[in-house]
Amino acid sequence: MIADTIENALMYYNLGENFQKGFEFLKNTDLKNLANGKYEIDGDNIFVSVQDYHTKPESEGKFEAHKKYADIQFIIKGEEKIGCTNIQNCAPTTFYDDKNDIVFLEGKGDFITAQENTFLIFMPQDAHMPCIAINDSVYVKKAVVKVKIS
Repeated sequence: MIADTIENALMYYNLGENFQKGFEFLKNTDLKNLANGKYEIDGDNIFVSVQDYHTKPESEGKFEAHKKYADIQFIIKGEEKIGCTNIQNCAPTTFYDDKNDIVFLEGKGDFITAQENTFLIFMPQDAHMPCIAINDSVYVKKAVVKVKIS
């Protein structure tokens, strides 16, 4: 897992061309005025999902992981806690859904606070629990860039 601010995105371009394209989309798009939905950047290789929601208690959260895509989760508005742990520290609670590239898991992890203009990169080995309230539930708008890695 990597956490940083969008101002430092250039430092992560060396992760590959797909990551660079994803970061450039985040930096060059008026995300605050972008409607919820899926936007293709480079077909199935890179796309972004814009979503908004209210954060929830940790007790309602679930760890998730992906096999085909890395996530760049970027907080457009609001703040949340996001849990993270190595997938080896978790047990699956569902079968892997190949179509949606997701498996849900249970386990223990550490939490980081993600604020506006913060991004977090989750690779396939990074089980993560997004959308968690820091204290009280708050409104969050987020862009999740999916970067194909396999």
